[in-house]
Amino acid sequence: MSLPRRALLALPALAALPATAADLPTAREAEWIARDFRFHTGQVLPQLKLRYLTLGNPQGEPVLVLHGTGGSGRNMLSPAFGGQLFGPGQPLDAARHHIILPDAIGTGGSAKPSDGLRTGFPRYNYADMVTAQHRLVTEGLGIRHLRLVIGNSMGGMHTWLWGTTFPAMMDALVPMAAQPTEMASRNWALRRLMLESIRQDPAYAGGAYTSQPGSLRLANAFFAAATSGGTLAWQAAAPTAAAADRLVDQRLAAPAPTDANDFIWQWDASRDYSAMPGLGRIRAALLAINAADDERNPPETGLMQQALAQIPGARLHLIPASRETTGHGTTGNARFFAAELAAFLAGAPRKAA
Repeated sequence: MSLPRRALLALPALAALPATAADLPTAREAEWIARDFRFHTGQVLPQLKLRYLTLGNPQGEPVLVLHGTGGSGRNMLSPAFGGQLFGPGQPLDAARHHIILPDAIGTGGSAKPSDGLRTGFPRYNYADMVTAQHRLVTEGLGIRHLRLVIGNSMGGMHTWLWGTTFPAMMDALVPMAAQPTEMASRNWALRRLMLESIRQDPAYAGGAYTSQPGSLRLANAFFAAATSGGTLAWQAAAPTAAAADRLVDQRLAAPAPTDANDFIWQWDASRDYSAMPGLGRIRAALLAINAADDERNPPETGLMQQALAQIPGARLHLIPASRETTGHGTTGNARFFAAELAAFLAGAPRKAA
């Protein structure tokens, strides 16, 4: 199987990884309860469970690493990502950094609809998710200042919001596979269609289903194929109808998302995302990393360049498209940007807490 085909089959990020991926120290898993958590809707949960992992030196420089939609902090320990960044001599060497990997609201081991509230769980958005992360870091872990906030896809959008909402909290920001611009265009249209295909399935029953609706598997597979994988990699992996059919069959045979309400809440949380109004508040050094073949953030719109022009010193590292890149999934493989990240951090000033 070729590298592009392996990459296309990986969900949600990328396949495989170079043999140089580092063996990482054991991550420590913990849970913290945010008391009386108020959502943007005004709804308050007396206790909001937040699960997280930490890695490396507790006395090291704190680094917050944020995952994509439907993932968890543990995803960021993959050989493709953490194995290229957190090992000895790598840009975020765990011996020198205190790496924090939270599960966002609605994902992983953190509070979510399937814990019991089902459709009564608050309709959270990205601002709520970032507020919860901030409370975890400051109240739960007692950290006043971060060396870096870095995130991928949804985590990249969260990174933009960290910079606009808590501008003095970090030295550096690295949003990846994400733009600060409003959720719109094909990106939102496909998300909305994916969600409607589940909501309008009679088996969904308005969220009161007794078994997972079949539309959940189909909607997830369709969205993934439509918005990730990279044009050149897809062509290399599926140059014939028969090859494309095999990929579709493998996607449909893969495990489906575990809960329809969790899935809908996760993707719908992006509906009102926009970091644009706050760009002028960003004070941290900023390196945006995107792929030239990113289906959700196409560089030809010029939107990223317009946004970065509002932030003094901000830079964009655009990974060229190739048969080895996988569109929106490209930044899940840190070998494409590890050297650029290391150089950026070497020049990013350290600020007082």
